[in-house]
Amino acid sequence: MLVLTRKLQEAIKIGQDIEITVLAVDGDQVKLGISAPKNIEIHRKEIFISIQEENNKAANTSIDTFKKLLKIKKD
Repeated sequence: MLVLTRKLQEAIKIGQDIEITVLAVDGDQVKLGISAPKNIEIHRKEIFISIQEENNKAANTSIDTFKKLLKIKKD
């Protein structure tokens, strides 16, 4: 892990297209601004983990479940 110290309004660059700027510091909270291309998804870690878990559940759905859904739609 790379650890950097930044002051208010200072930034870091990740590659050519991503910039993270410290916008505010209030007690133990830091507000960051992230500038990145629209094709780059940006999520808080807990949201990212939730998305991954939901994707894994969906990927593990059995073929029988899909067959049942198709049968219900036909009826």
